[in-house]
Amino acid sequence: MTGNIILIIFLAVGFANLPWISEQFYLAFPPPGKRKREWMRLLEWLSYYLLVGLVAMGLEKKTHGGLHAQDWEFYVTTLSLFAVCAFPGFIYRHQLLHMLSRK
Repeated sequence: MTGNIILIIFLAVGFANLPWISEQFYLAFPPPGKRKREWMRLLEWLSYYLLVGLVAMGLEKKTHGGLHAQDWEFYVTTLSLFAVCAFPGFIYRHQLLHMLSRK
């Protein structure tokens, strides 16, 4: 069970940062135009949140044989944690790249 928790944490950190690190849309499609727009990054980030949530639900069902009922507070908390996990990629995209390109 500890292995599942570690897997979910690594997936969350990795997928939360992907929209800001990658210039490909969903790692496969080139964006229309030269670069990804911010709404595309946010849409990709939100869909990765849903994907990680589905993986976590699948692992919970496989491990425990069922799913625990969750209220809205659980989903707001996990979305907030996913946003915190995305912070390094966001800083890389919006501050570090601009700072490096000025030199």
